[in-house]
Amino acid sequence: MGRKNRGESKRPPSTTLAAACHDGQEQSRAECVQGKKLTEMLQMIGREVELERLSKGGIPDKIWTKQQFAIGINDVTRVLERMSRKEKGLQAEKDSAAIHHRPSPLVSLQAVLVASDCTPRYLTHHIPTLANSLGVPVVPVRDYGGGSLRLGELVKLKTAMAVGVKARGSRINKAMEEFLRCEGWWVSHS
Repeated sequence: MGRKNRGESKRPPSTTLAAACHDGQEQSRAECVQGKKLTEMLQMIGREVELERLSKGGIPDKIWTKQQFAIGINDVTRVLERMSRKEKGLQAEKDSAAIHHRPSPLVSLQAVLVASDCTPRYLTHHIPTLANSLGVPVVPVRDYGGGSLRLGELVKLKTAMAVGVKARGSRINKAMEEFLRCEGWWVSHS
């Protein structure tokens, strides 16, 4: 005996940003950045990254990149969780001081770019929920299975499934803010 109705799933349709992008659903702020729009966004931010990198002084590239971006799923999640602790009034310094013997600076993310076409998909499902609870815009990126490759180019790595733009008042932040405003992704915090 086999299962009846094999093609039908009893699960409700997924409502995450990545799933909405993959399924082609049109929801507010759930559209993926892909194709020409993706290329334009990455070129605009990439130009500002190069200009900012040239004016950085004597800081090595790897350190400078870590100051500007949270790279990877784990790093983006860690920064978002520290932001939530900061908003709740808890002391994140106590946790990091116990481990590292010095307080780490609390950094906010301006936006999170997530490769929505990554596999397995469950790796990035928690990021939109966590970011939206903090008012951080999430921009799902898709490029026919190569979204993580395109995000990796931005930070001079092979691949990156998630890239968080740290709010530091740099040219990169101004370019990201301009993109978010033009595309309707910007969430006003005033």
